[in-house]
Order: sequence, then structure tokens, then C-alpha cells
Amino acid sequence: MPQPEPFTVAVPDEAIEDLHRRIDNTRFAPDFANEDWRFGMNGEYLQSFLHSWRHEFDWRETEARINSFNNYQVDFDGVPLHFIHEKGKGPNPMPLILTHGWPWTFWDFEKVIRPLTDPAAFGGDPADAFDVVVPSLPGFGFSTPLRVDGLQTSKGVDMWADLMTNVLGYDRFAAAGGDFGAMMSGTLGARYPERVLGVYVTLPSLPALYIINISEPKRRRGREGWAGGLE
Repeated sequence: MPQPEPFTVAVPDEAIEDLHRRIDNTRFAPDFANEDWRFGMNGEYLQSFLHSWRHEFDWRETEARINSFNNYQVDFDGVPLHFIHEKGKGPNPMPLILTHGWPWTFWDFEKVIRPLTDPAAFGGDPADAFDVVVPSLPGFGFSTPLRVDGLQTSKGVDMWADLMTNVLGYDRFAAAGGDFGAMMSGTLGARYPERVLGVYVTLPSLPALYIINISEPKRRRGREGWAGGLE
């Protein structure tokens, strides 16, 4: 099994400067008679986002907050996987893997990591502490570059199980997630019931359909949903 290596987020200045140049050089189409959004996103509203990204958002401050956690990368046969791993402060922390969805990232769990790992610091009971693992889905965030197909299937769930048990050494653990992370978490519990203590999801999902239908190459996601028709 591969061994995780400490990982530090360090985006080059050149990349940030390039983003600033591209924002500065954006040319907006006329947005006639669209005050009520009848033709799509309001142009003035869109420009407010670009102004925020260009003049208000401080990437270095966010980068420092990310690096305040224990970040790691591990290579699964050419698939780079980034994750945060924070140990709990309590008598017997429960291992917990949190999985984000699309179009979100691992960083959407920022504000729950410390309360889960150190509940006493937030007025809770130390007995409720968790060892928290927050991976970036393959192809998302710092789990890049992705050059292997088929990981948004049960193979991705197997990778999660390997990460928790074979890489991090947890025989039993809990899982939670939303959106695509709900499907991953639910399927993890269905596929590995001997390892998964419990599952919490913020989106109803059917693990059996996820395993059977998405993992079949000729299945596609259509109007019928994940269990949609064949090509």
C-alpha cells in the first residue's frame, strides 16, 4: 500500500498573477433588458463576482488556513489523492471520512473539522471526538492531475476504503457526505458493512443503483437520473 506524504499548498505567484490578468481582460457582452434575469445571469451581478475575486479575495490568507490543517497526498497507482487528516482530542475518537460533492471541494468542511476533532473546545463532550479525514475527490482540488478514467464509480469507493483501512489503519470508521459525497458514503456503507460503523448523508441516495448503474461503462446520466437509460 502507498504511504501518504505531507502536503503543503503553495500556489505560485505566477498562477495568481495570470488569473488577475485574465479577470482584468474579461470582455462582457451587452446585457440588454436583463434586470430580471430573463436571459440568464445578470451581467452586473456577474461583474460583482469578478470584482470580488480580483480586488477582495486574498488567496494567501485562504492558503494559510488550509495549511493550518494536516494535509497529505498519497498515490494510488498513478492517481494522486489529497486529504486532510486531523486526529481527535478525546478518550476514543471515532474515525470519520467526510466526502464533498460537485461543484464543491474539501474546503467546504473547513468549519466542522475542529468542532468534530476537539468538541471540548467548543463546549462539547471530549467523548464525542472524531478522527477526521477529508479527501478531495479524484480530479478535484489538489487530487490532480487526473489521468485515470472510471473513478466516479464503485472503484472510487474502493479507494476510499483502502485509504481508511490500508493507508490510515482504521478497521472501523464512519462516513458522511452530501451530493456526490452522499452517493460515495452510502455506497461505502453498503459495499463495506464490516468496516463502516454508520453513514450520514445530506442527500437521499440509493447505493445499490450507484454501484450497479454508474459503474457500467454504457450507462449514462440522462433526464432519468443516475439510473438512466442505456446508450
